[in-house]
Amino acid sequence: MSIKLRPLVTLALSLGMAATLPIGAASPAALKSVPVAAVAGGAQGTALDAVVEAGRQTVIAAQVQGAIVALPVKAGQAVRAGQLLVRLDARAAQSGVDVSQAQLEAARALAAQAQREHQRQQALFEQQYVSQAALERSLAALRAAQAQVRATAAQTTAAHTQSGYYSVSAPYAGVISELPVSLGDLASPGRPLLTLFDPASLRLSVQVPESLAAGQGSVRVQVDGLPAFELPQGQWLPAVDPVSHTRTLRLTLPAEMSAALAPGRFARVWLPGRVLSAAPARLLVPQAAVLRRAELQAVYVITAEGRPVLRQVRLGEARGDQVEVLTGLREGESVALDPQAAAAQVR
Repeated sequence: MSIKLRPLVTLALSLGMAATLPIGAASPAALKSVPVAAVAGGAQGTALDAVVEAGRQTVIAAQVQGAIVALPVKAGQAVRAGQLLVRLDARAAQSGVDVSQAQLEAARALAAQAQREHQRQQALFEQQYVSQAALERSLAALRAAQAQVRATAAQTTAAHTQSGYYSVSAPYAGVISELPVSLGDLASPGRPLLTLFDPASLRLSVQVPESLAAGQGSVRVQVDGLPAFELPQGQWLPAVDPVSHTRTLRLTLPAEMSAALAPGRFARVWLPGRVLSAAPARLLVPQAAVLRRAELQAVYVITAEGRPVLRQVRLGEARGDQVEVLTGLREGESVALDPQAAAAQVR
């Protein structure tokens, strides 16, 4: 949409320009010295909000109760698999392990004695000095002692396992995103100690209207602070939300972006195909063609007669060396790539 003559002249004068509207036709030689570019239509698509989430994220909680006596990590720290994260006070559990170990040694001693006694009874029975009943009693005592050894060994293993719960280690290499506890806090079963995620498994989660869920082609992604990039369409979850009538699209992010992104980060995704409503075509012009002075954003449009005309525009999102034009231009028009050289032609 072109600007009316009076506001345009006022803006031009405020910038210190002698004139911004064409006064006469420029010479052919002068026009050849000003490079031009055609206004191109951008790819149609629907812009949707997305959120970065971790494909592998774990909330690590305590399995036993105890005071936190060691907390060698902090939020945002990268840890390796098996690294100690939290240690609880395990003195009572260690006492239980010692008791179980002592009971196991006593049971093994009794079993060894029962074994020797049965061997003696067996020898006496073969010489017919003892009865069959005496031999069977010695065998029963041996089997009972052996069973006691197995039961005590199982209790000792359980005690060792229980004591291992007082040291919490990283199940895989990742980054600690949340650490809601402090040294000295009392941990209890089920209480979260920290949240760990794998930065190599980041993905985008997009809620897509059901009418657009069948779109094909690559997806363009824009995250604040990062250049736009393309991703192939990922996994569509089969379920449809009965309230919002949307399906979830998951897009796997490249592993090399893990240093710049984290779960919960906002992103914008452009899906190819149909749009939600009859929206105008997206127009793109080179960044070099835009003249910026204070609050003025304008381009020099080359008319059919070959004359550069200053026209104010409203800009949208930048896409590399291109910028989206929301209003002020039509597809197929030509703009000057050098606004300063174009301005010299109309003076």
